[in-house]
Order: sequence, then C-alpha cells, then structure tokens
Amino acid sequence: MSQLYAISSKPIERLYFDHNATTPVLPEVLEAMLPFYAAAYGNPSSIHHFGQQARAAVEQARSQVAALLNCRPNEVVFTSGGTEADNLAVFGGVLAAAPRADGPKHVITTNIEHHAVLNSCQALEKEGVEVTYVPVGRGGVVSAEDVRAAIRPSTVLITVMYANNELGTIQPVAEIATVAREHGILMHTDAVQAAGKIPLDVKALGVDLLTISGHKIYAPKGVGALYVRRNTRLRPLTYGGHHERDRRAGTENVAGIAALGKAAEIAQRDLESDAARLGALRDRLEHGVLERIEEAGVNGDPAGRVPNTTNVRFDYLEGEALVIALDLKGVACSTGAACSSGAIEPSHVLTAIGLRADQARASLRFSLGKQNTAEQVEQLLGILPGVVQHLRDLSPVYKRS
Repeated sequence: MSQLYAISSKPIERLYFDHNATTPVLPEVLEAMLPFYAAAYGNPSSIHHFGQQARAAVEQARSQVAALLNCRPNEVVFTSGGTEADNLAVFGGVLAAAPRADGPKHVITTNIEHHAVLNSCQALEKEGVEVTYVPVGRGGVVSAEDVRAAIRPSTVLITVMYANNELGTIQPVAEIATVAREHGILMHTDAVQAAGKIPLDVKALGVDLLTISGHKIYAPKGVGALYVRRNTRLRPLTYGGHHERDRRAGTENVAGIAALGKAAEIAQRDLESDAARLGALRDRLEHGVLERIEEAGVNGDPAGRVPNTTNVRFDYLEGEALVIALDLKGVACSTGAACSSGAIEPSHVLTAIGLRADQARASLRFSLGKQNTAEQVEQLLGILPGVVQHLRDLSPVYKRS
C-alpha cells in the first residue's frame, strides 16, 4: 500500500499524456512491419527474390519519409533512432568539415538541446573542438541574431533543434539556416519533436541535416532517419558494408524502416487535423489547470509551440512525487525528457529559461497524442487538483492560508 493512496483491486482506467516520451505503434504501422518478421525476411542487400522484396520495402519507406520532409529519397539515411541520427549529424558533419581557419574547429548550439546533441558536443570538446552554447530567452526560444553573433571564422556546424522536447517551443530554424548559408556553415536541426506536429519542409527550412525518430510518430522504437542534403560532406560513424550510400554501415532494420515509412505517410496525411484537435485539447487542459489550481503557471512561450505540448509548474511540490501520485491515479505524464529520468539535477531546459531549481523540479510536461480525447482531458482535470492539494498539504514549504 502506498503512503499516498491505497491501490484498489479494481482496475484503474489509464490515461496517457506522455507522447513526447514515446507513442504507441498505430495498427496501420504494425500491419506494415509484420510481414518482414515472417515471409518477407530477406536481407535487402541480397540480389535474389527474398532480398529484393526487402529492398523494395526499404526504398518505399525512403520515399514515404522523403515525402514528409519534401526531399529526394536518396537524401534519407535510415538509423537506429534520433540519438544515432543526431550523433551522425554532429560528429559526421564536424569530422568531415575542412578547417575554416587556423586553430580548432568551432560548433554553435543552444543550451536547451536534447542530450543527444549536448552530449555529442561535449564529447567533441574533449577532442579539442570548441563549442558555444547560445542561451535562450525566458520563453525558451533562441535568437537568430545571437547565433549570428556567436559565429567565428572557425565555425563549421550550427545545430539547433526545431521544437523543444520539454517546452514544445519552436525555434527559428529557417532564420538560423539563412545565417549559416551566408557564412558557408553546415546547418543541422533535431526535428524529432516537430515531426508529425508541424510541417517539415527541408527546402523551406534551408537545413543541410535534419533528424527524425520513429517512436515519436507512432512507429516502433529502434528506427529513425537523418536527412542529408545532396553533396553534404558527412563522415560515417560505423564501418562495414556499403549500406545507406556509405553513410551508415549495417544490415537495415527492414521491419522498423517499413514501419517508419508508414508512420511518415500517416503523419503527413493527418498533420493538419491532428494539430487542430490536439491544440484545442492542450489549451483546454492549460485553462482548466490555471482555473482550478492556485500558484500554477505555464512554462515557456505560450504562442510559438507545437500543438500537443504543455509544461506546467505547480509551486511547492516535487514533480517526481506528483508524477508518482498521478500514476497511482492512472495518469501518465513526466517531469521532462524521458532520457533524463532519474537525474538528480533539475531540467537544464527549465533552468535555462530562468526558473529556480525548485520551480524546475515542480514542473510537469503533459504531451497529448492521437488517442487522447476531450473526455480524458476532463478526467485529468478532475484528478489533478486533488492530487496537487494533497501533496502540498504534506509539503513543509507550502504556504497555507
């Protein structure tokens, strides 16, 4: 028995509000991948019937992903996920770049990037590469002019995420890419949290490299893709066969790639309707929280966000305790990036926008998805105030009237 709530033998209805961490695999996506675990099991590099059957599936998926990104199919490189794609972009781009000036190469990023980018940059620093971490404003958005100001003669790569995974804030990637082009600098964006939520058009964005991940758009975990603009120099991270046009060695995950292709097709098909519906649900959730719970607030810029994400601060609470208490009531959400779960330090994203450590620790992310309904949002709003008040009553720092 929990110290907070007794666990009844009666089944709890589960409400999932953590789609930025991962999404369920859609039935259509599962159907697309299952044949490649059974009869269509060939290696796509084999020239016989079974291999060519698998190769056809990989190339169909490449075309589907390319349609989502508005690029050529041969500019799509399949990876094991967003983290590998980010690493390939950052390490591969920097290592392949010719030095632009005497001294070490230089990279520009922001202080709110996903750890797949931040930790890659920190690893590069250990190898002698210099990195500038441009700060963001209180809304969680970086200024293109601040990025411009950070450019040096030795800058070889700028990497700025498209949509932040914790706040949902959209970064001015097209503006930054224009700055990068003016200076002949490689431009990468991690678009993992943007895919399926806002339009992705690599031509309009002007980027050289762009990352997506399957399990954020209703495909399974373990597959992703990197857009690589034609003629972009990129050093591979793995060596072996001539897979993925020598960008990424290793036999392709055919089932996962087929799933990613189908998920990309669905994301493109449903983008406009999903954005409108989820944006309305997100706004209803925020308004309900602010109406019913005192000393709560929304973190980040309320205007320039992806439609499914809200990050809410509940003062005088520990977010981890609130996540656990809500889970006992059947509600799944998070304190931030799933990759940082269990971290002792407060969210680097929330402290970067000026929140104190205690405010950052008191914040939760609710991220909605396809199966969420208006009824579920009302259920959440019925549960949340009581749980918050219960935890505040237990808090030694809560200011009781």
